[in-house]
Amino acid sequence: MFDYQLIDFGAGRRLERFGSLVLDRLCPSAQSLRPMSRATRADLRFIDARSESGALGKRGYWTALTPQGREILGGETSREDSPRGHWQIRHTEPDFTLDLACSPFGHIGVFPEQEENWRRIGRYVRRALPLLARPPKVLNLFAYTGASSLAAASAGAEVTHLDAARNIVDRARLNASLSSVQDRIRFIADDAMKFVRRQARRGSRYDALILDPPSYGHGARGEVWRLSRDLPRLLGELSALLDTTAAMVLLTCHTPSADARTLAAMIREKFPMCGGGAFRIETGTMTLRAAGAKVLESGFFAVLESAVNRRGG
Repeated sequence: MFDYQLIDFGAGRRLERFGSLVLDRLCPSAQSLRPMSRATRADLRFIDARSESGALGKRGYWTALTPQGREILGGETSREDSPRGHWQIRHTEPDFTLDLACSPFGHIGVFPEQEENWRRIGRYVRRALPLLARPPKVLNLFAYTGASSLAAASAGAEVTHLDAARNIVDRARLNASLSSVQDRIRFIADDAMKFVRRQARRGSRYDALILDPPSYGHGARGEVWRLSRDLPRLLGELSALLDTTAAMVLLTCHTPSADARTLAAMIREKFPMCGGGAFRIETGTMTLRAAGAKVLESGFFAVLESAVNRRGG
């Protein structure tokens, strides 16, 4: 169970409940859809600072619309560069706690469309444990505030969590502490490509690889990431790290040009040792459901998993 609800979406925005708070924020994939109904009032609304109108953009601020919203922000608006207004939500099966906060980019510290993947990760770890007779080793790249790392660790895995932004890694550490799994996760702030190449030189091996790469980004020392150019190269480097005994590769993406078929083709090309009947690739669209059976498409996934592991406990 996840303490989250997508209430409505449309005209480039979405209305969501995270715990006791209702948020109205930007939603690029809903740009061409009819506007939301206003039956539910938001506690907090994110505004694009460049237009003051809520049009799609990058940097902005939050404004409080209710007393509860003002209590969270500590005032009417949040114009500072650092996240404001912390609160927590729970997820069960796998079990973990997330600390959320209103960032100046409209994010709050979790991507709820990943929930089914958290469950998938938990199932993988529980199945792999008896097959491997040890905790599965999981590498989570572009790991953000750590929900996937927490899902793996709470199910019994040993996790290496990597993100380029040190402040984001610090938030992941907090989440791990809140979830009582901090001893099962190694936290690293580094560029993904550089880290993976070092691991390959050292002969490191992992049972599961998890990636949610951005379209564009910067490494810990200013390295420029472009998904179309760098993701195939990174997957090629990662192939040297995968132990195929009870393997899983979970690749998700929010870039429209990198659909599920494209992600699956990359996995097949870069992990040729995982071909044939011994492995399966599942693909699909990450979705969120609102009232009235409305479905919001929120990115794509492709997951490779060994058939042996899928039959496990």
